[in-house]
Amino acid sequence: AARKRTGGSRMPRAVIGTSFLAAAVALMMMGVVPAVLPLLYLLLSCASYLTYGFDKEVAGRRGWRRTPESTLHLLDLMGGWPGGLVAQQVAQHKTAKVSFQRGFWITVVVNLVLFGALWRSGLAATLTEWVVG
Repeated sequence: AARKRTGGSRMPRAVIGTSFLAAAVALMMMGVVPAVLPLLYLLLSCASYLTYGFDKEVAGRRGWRRTPESTLHLLDLMGGWPGGLVAQQVAQHKTAKVSFQRGFWITVVVNLVLFGALWRSGLAATLTEWVVG
């Protein structure tokens, strides 16, 4: 099956991912966003980055098991999408597969809606108080 290019090489994925993380941390430092949200984004972004990197590493090796795309999407949906974006650019991985990119950007939108809901509902503040003690 032929894959269409999505313009992945032109999109500043690493800039978008790191800018989001920096903004989330800055909002936390200013007391606008509860600490649990940026900390989860940082943790899950690291996990997503490493998972994308592992998948890229084993992609060309025969007999090695690839990471299912559903796993990558789940990590991105849970908040790892900034790290996924950085990994896509750094490793030049999954940027040309249109179906993957469509799913990826859907997970980003859904995650941001959930981020807003957790923040606005006060649940993120409650979680932060519970974690911090």
